Amino acid sequence: MKKRNVITAIAICSVITLAVVLSLTVYTVRRARRNACRGACIGNLRCIEAAKDNYAIGYGATNGMQLKWDNLCIYMKGLSNFTYCPSAPPSMRSLTNYALNPVGVNPECRVVGAKGGHSPYIP
Repeated sequence: MKKRNVITAIAICSVITLAVVLSLTVYTVRRARRNACRGACIGNLRCIEAAKDNYAIGYGATNGMQLKWDNLCIYMKGLSNFTYCPSAPPSMRSLTNYALNPVGVNPECRVVGAKGGHSPYIP
């Protein structure tokens, strides 16, 4: 009878250890995914800003001039990949995830998470 209790205690300890390891793994994977989405969003913002700058240089746009997404199509290959924040839920992915802003003003992510929108311009 004592041997059976020892086996049960070992089984319980192994299950608890497995549960702890699994919970730490899930937390790490979620954090990595969140950081990857944030990085992709910041990359999109930088691409949008570069397209705005290229348009301004090519067409003589001045600071404060409001642009439309159609103006940037020729400067952004695969425009549909840059027009939504990867952190946004699938039901909210649209052109409205990013505020284009006038020339000379950085674009902004409108998806608000726990720490606010993403911005490559804030350290």
